[in-house]
Amino acid sequence: MTGYAFTLGDTEVKNKHFFYRVIGYLLISLSVAQFVTMAVSFALQDRAFWNFLLAGAVTISVGAVLVARSGSAVQLKKRYLFLLTTLCWLSVCLFAALPLYLSLPELSVTDAWFETVSAITTTGSTVLSGLDTMPKAVLLWRAILQWIGGIGIIVMAIAILPALKIGGMKLFKTESSDISEKILPRSSSLSSSILMVYLGISLAAAVSYYAGGMSFFDAVTHAMTSAATGGFANYDASFGYFNDKPWLMWLSSVWMTLAALPFVLFVGMARGDKWVLLRDPQVKAFIAIVLTAAILLAGYQIIHDDRDWFSALTHSLFNVVSVITTCGYASEDYTLWGSMAVVMFFYLTFCGGCSGSTSGGLKIFRTQLSGYMLLKQLNLLIHPNAVWTQKYGNKTVDDSLLSAVLAFAFVYFATIAALALVLSMYNLDFVTALTGAATAVGNVGPGLGDIIGPAGNFASLPDGAKWWLTLGMLLGRLEILTMLLLFTPMYWRY
Repeated sequence: MTGYAFTLGDTEVKNKHFFYRVIGYLLISLSVAQFVTMAVSFALQDRAFWNFLLAGAVTISVGAVLVARSGSAVQLKKRYLFLLTTLCWLSVCLFAALPLYLSLPELSVTDAWFETVSAITTTGSTVLSGLDTMPKAVLLWRAILQWIGGIGIIVMAIAILPALKIGGMKLFKTESSDISEKILPRSSSLSSSILMVYLGISLAAAVSYYAGGMSFFDAVTHAMTSAATGGFANYDASFGYFNDKPWLMWLSSVWMTLAALPFVLFVGMARGDKWVLLRDPQVKAFIAIVLTAAILLAGYQIIHDDRDWFSALTHSLFNVVSVITTCGYASEDYTLWGSMAVVMFFYLTFCGGCSGSTSGGLKIFRTQLSGYMLLKQLNLLIHPNAVWTQKYGNKTVDDSLLSAVLAFAFVYFATIAALALVLSMYNLDFVTALTGAATAVGNVGPGLGDIIGPAGNFASLPDGAKWWLTLGMLLGRLEILTMLLLFTPMYWRY
């Protein structure tokens, strides 16, 4: 480790040189997005034009310097993906915050960082108000950041995390994303196919929103945040701004649901296996949970609030899908529906979508595997000498995989508990501290209560609490263990 040199096969390369190269190219790509936003700002005669020009110039300059200082390209062993992945996300967040800080004079450094991290991790929590009159360049930039974060999440989940055995995600490793000791070139093939699926969902959502009555600008930005399951809207009322067009909520529910399903299965469908999506156990469980929760909440509103069935079902389905996919849109303040709704949405906060999607949360498959392990233990109590072969779909699940899932679940809930305790030190009430921690780690967006609930935002929280919440967002998005490992002495020992 002298001079921070890593040994990669027979080639010894200083880690900082290789990291310079990767981060440099990422920043150059980010600057392109900033210049695109600048062009839109100019076309709309938006006052944020010069701010995006300056931010883009700074970002591309730093990226070019890093690339110029980098060494030759090498293959990186998977051990160092932990550090590289974390540094990439932090670097992009840092430079992506520049346009927001420059364009909104009232925005502090803390708030600019919070909004940017929330966007790129597709959490959807916001500290901004007055969105209805905000410069369109700023609204577009928020949507672009969520869209960029969404595709980054998919590539990381499919091409990187399975090889790192992060909490059982190796179960979804495919031939094209297999990484034994190094990142193989063939992983780019699957990533390209997934990118096409992501683009397809984004384009289809934009067309449907526009046809459904949104303006062209709203259709494009909401399509990006729907496909990314990010949930940033262009209005303080969130998606409730379109409540006079209920068909838009049904359309949005469809796109959020598709974005929360495993993208690799869409690739399989495109390659000829038409029923692969419906055979997947986590997809079937996800759809069952969504329909059950939506029907129960709709029935609850019809009986207790005397609401008409179409309105009750529309808003119930939309908000259930929004929360379970960790998108974070809200059509109305669902905490006013009654105690049952509050408890159910709290449960859905932990659920999450499917693995290999843009959604966050614990993920459906981990809950399923934990249930399988419980059944196995119950069976062993009755038949202690029996040999049980556990199946998940058509894959055999061994004990090491189940142990990894349980370990991740423990760390997941322990992280939420620790973060909630830290937030309570800032004199936040129990509901705000607990649901704030859960929504940050789960990358959901709104919490519960009067402050950070679906009708509020995070602006009034103390700055210290906001910094801790951004840490929770990053931990949740990077599957927690990716970052936590960097704080262990054994990682740096060899």
